Amino acid sequence: MNIDMIRAAATRIKGHARRTPILTSPFLDEIAGRRVFVKAECLQHTGSFKFRGGWASVSALSDNALKTGVIAFSSGNHAQGVALAAREHGAPAVIIMPADAPAVKIENTRALGAEVILYDRETEDRDEIGERLSAERNLTLIKPFDAEMTIAGQGTVGLEIAEDMTALGVTEADVMVCCGGGGLTSGIALALAADAPGLRARPAEPEGFDDVTRSLQSGQIERNARLSGSLCDAIITPQPGYLTFPIMQRLCGPGVVLTEDECLHAMALAFERLRIVVEPGGAAALAAALFHPDEFSGDAVIAVATGGNVDAAVFAKALETLA
Repeated sequence: MNIDMIRAAATRIKGHARRTPILTSPFLDEIAGRRVFVKAECLQHTGSFKFRGGWASVSALSDNALKTGVIAFSSGNHAQGVALAAREHGAPAVIIMPADAPAVKIENTRALGAEVILYDRETEDRDEIGERLSAERNLTLIKPFDAEMTIAGQGTVGLEIAEDMTALGVTEADVMVCCGGGGLTSGIALALAADAPGLRARPAEPEGFDDVTRSLQSGQIERNARLSGSLCDAIITPQPGYLTFPIMQRLCGPGVVLTEDECLHAMALAFERLRIVVEPGGAAALAAALFHPDEFSGDAVIAVATGGNVDAAVFAKALETLA
């Protein structure tokens, strides 16, 4: 992985992905005790940053590969990103999703024209299912985080953050990133190292699923004991990727671990003060910025709001934290 791959992905994505805004609120600044800048990737096509990696991956395929189709596994956001990118390229898409994924993500993926195959996170191996179907149907597997084109596409978020924060005069700050397998975190870290070396990417993870945080602490890849059971479904993975972890180990600061209640409260505050809808996993970075002030130094912190695909019942539960 290198910065040239991210810049090439940015060229392919231009005119297809949205350039999402940096949002601010004096009310959030007061809570955090410093300036808070929110990169609103929840406003991206399909409701998350995953469209970038999906488009970067599908757009790099040969005509023959597009004709036979693509396959991906995802809890929902990567699924929708790949499904839309495939549809726009005229390619068939098969998406493997956990049966306990939010209903809105499953329904949206089907609505985008993809064939959805459900599996049990606890008893079935999505990698095995993906590789088997890929071989049987001659489909190109697009991994959710541990693949060069996926990382390159997600890294375009970092290019935009570097450019926007430079224009705002912020040259030193931590950039909190909601982190599952590390595709977005490592891509942003590479982009920042090249274009804004004073900005440092750091992972934000849910309690009980903090494999990246623990891996950065131990210096080796650590696995999660559980594979399901969190509202932050979008950022639950078994372990960091073999491509992503060395990048994060080299370029990222330490992780911050959040409770579900902190993520729900951050969702509510994002809606109340920024008027954006963020899902629990997509709110982890903002929760870190707001509720863990001792983790940061300096007068600014940047949080990536990675996704907004949340069921109504969960969003209502988040809004109750404002009462």
